[in-house]
Amino acid sequence: MAREGQALSRDGQATFLFLQGLASPFFAELGRALQARGHRVRRINFSSGDWLFWRLPSDNYRGTFAKWGDYVAAYIREHGITDIVLFGDCRPYHVAATAAAQPFGVRFHVFEEGYLRPNWITCELGGVNGHSTLPKTADEIRAIARRLPQPGRAMPSSGDMARRSLWDVAYNIANFGFPYFFPHFRSHRPHHIAVEYAGWIRKFSRRAQTRREAARLNEAYTAIGVDYFLLPLQLDSDYQIRVHSPFLGVEGFMDRTIASFATHAPAPTRLLIKLHPLDSGLINWRKYARHSAKRHGVNDRLDIIDGGDLPSLIAGSRGVVLVNSTVGMLSLELGRPTCAAGNAIYNFPGLTHQGGLNTFWTAPTSPDSELMSDFRRVVLHRSQVNGGFFSRAAIERAITGTVPRLEATLPAAALNAARAIREQASEPQELAPVY
Repeated sequence: MAREGQALSRDGQATFLFLQGLASPFFAELGRALQARGHRVRRINFSSGDWLFWRLPSDNYRGTFAKWGDYVAAYIREHGITDIVLFGDCRPYHVAATAAAQPFGVRFHVFEEGYLRPNWITCELGGVNGHSTLPKTADEIRAIARRLPQPGRAMPSSGDMARRSLWDVAYNIANFGFPYFFPHFRSHRPHHIAVEYAGWIRKFSRRAQTRREAARLNEAYTAIGVDYFLLPLQLDSDYQIRVHSPFLGVEGFMDRTIASFATHAPAPTRLLIKLHPLDSGLINWRKYARHSAKRHGVNDRLDIIDGGDLPSLIAGSRGVVLVNSTVGMLSLELGRPTCAAGNAIYNFPGLTHQGGLNTFWTAPTSPDSELMSDFRRVVLHRSQVNGGFFSRAAIERAITGTVPRLEATLPAAALNAARAIREQASEPQELAPVY
């Protein structure tokens, strides 16, 4: 058995264990690519949907969540796991796996949607978002950026929404239709999938009308030159809200923002609330926002948009108020004052407004453009991979960038072992004699 704090290995070789991913073939393709590079790859499925999107050999966990930590610790010892790959480090199974694996020095490679969008995905060693190890002081960022080359131009990697929806439906049908294979599995999603899909069906039935309303409001704000602040909502189920912020949900943050706006933002400044594009419509955010605005006496100065062009809405605003959404990165890149109320990778002096929400309405602090440029360079080199999860071309590009990023974290012994395996596999094999 390996000493505590030392990653387990066999013959110096890296063994990657894949846990939960997205409803996408991305993890399966990444596993194949790592195998082709000479690394060992294993997988634990938690549900029928996980199994559906992983066509390589795998193991199935059918036990209770209470026993999962002990199971994964024993699994790490038995199979010599050196690296764990997962999507989202706040999912309950992943939190428990992190705690169980720490004594063995296992490296964690965490994937998420890109900090920079579109065209990028996030791949960080150790954790993402509030758990990220990205630097958060101007001096450290500038010092690191000076040693880094200018990043290259990203190739477009737009997702295929129809394909993404099809994969999501397939994943959930597998879970819903074959629950007896994994009787103790519980999804990290706060609502039953049937309830979520009912919300989406209702939302799509109103899609044409919603788009027309959003286009008219977007055009009015742009043409008239309205003086406004932008409040882009995050998903209420987002772990960024649930774990990395002081708020229990979006409603509390929205009400606090409206109350502060009512007290401190001078008329005729307006507040424009933008709904999240992937919100299922289960929660009537328009109703909550109107109720809050009426209670605080600013209903006539508040607008709500479900759609519109986000970059133009940011660029035309006096500033952006949010919790910790990646919209903050876009806002700072566009040079707009940004006030973040949660733990975000970009929330530090020099970039975001540090005077508190109440002072933001009258004296918003603009970001240091040179510091933002340096920070973007550091973020790209440390955590971003060109590509995506939801189209074949985007996945292929992401795999190309991800494999060398993962291998860069491996010790020399693991790389040498993988190289020897590749060389052996490429040598012509003698046929065994037939007797």
